[in-house]
Amino acid sequence: MANSTALYSNITQVSVYSNKNAETVRMALLILLVICICFFLYFLTIILCVYFTTAHIRENTRYVLFVHMLINDTLYLFLGVFLAVFHVYVINLPVPLCIVLLTLSLTSFLVTPYNLAVMALERYVAICYPLRHAELCTTQRSHAAIAVIWAVGFSTCVVDLIALSFSVETHYFSLNGICGRALFIKTPVQNIIRSITLILSFTMVGLIIVYTYIRIMLIARKLSSNKSSASKAGKTVMLHAFQLLLCMTAFTSQFTEIYLKDYFAFLQITNFLLFMCLPRFLSPFIYGIRDEVFRKYIIKWHSCANTLG
Repeated sequence: MANSTALYSNITQVSVYSNKNAETVRMALLILLVICICFFLYFLTIILCVYFTTAHIRENTRYVLFVHMLINDTLYLFLGVFLAVFHVYVINLPVPLCIVLLTLSLTSFLVTPYNLAVMALERYVAICYPLRHAELCTTQRSHAAIAVIWAVGFSTCVVDLIALSFSVETHYFSLNGICGRALFIKTPVQNIIRSITLILSFTMVGLIIVYTYIRIMLIARKLSSNKSSASKAGKTVMLHAFQLLLCMTAFTSQFTEIYLKDYFAFLQITNFLLFMCLPRFLSPFIYGIRDEVFRKYIIKWHSCANTLG
């Protein structure tokens, strides 16, 4: 009896110890996430201040699309962090609220590659059709393109909602649950529709980026006077391809969660950090700091801040 009591005590101590370790790791990952978001918001604030206080930047289609991408990434990060925290700590949410959050999150996820495709097309028009660039790439048309991007991204969620409404009872929408994919995807049809949508979306965006890059580089070889500008545009499109590749790594999280979930205790939040957040964190650094206009204003901003400090 004494041995069994001692054994039970040891097991309890090990369980408490493992729970403490798990909580420590969980808190460390969340703190890392918060720190990264703070840096992201810092650079985002500078870029938005430059954008909204500089008239000629606000009238440039390239920068309109770039700022839209940053705002969309910010929305996606906040939604993702909110859902991740509630999922990690097993906090239930009303099903209607969960559906709204997941719909916004998926739409925002799809908007990023679509926005990259439009940005690549803008660079293509600027280099291949420079005389028509001012006519084709206006701020009004860029706003219209953003509206179309959101409409296309949201259409997939509408199909999901229709399929969900036909597959569940009415009382399902009055329940509470852990907000995640399992709560929203209830039929194999939804999985098929979502997979086809993601594959087609990323394939089309990839083809657009490859095509625009090839065309821009062919023009760069032919031009002699404006060769450096064409070369820069080609590098910009390559950065779009790199950003798309980072977004596509999100697909690997589905496979790792299926085959590696028994080996890693914090696989979901790690996947979220690496495959969902990292591509968004890099956006201000890849585009904002690299761009000559933004880099000049960022340096000026820092020099003024240091002078005031």
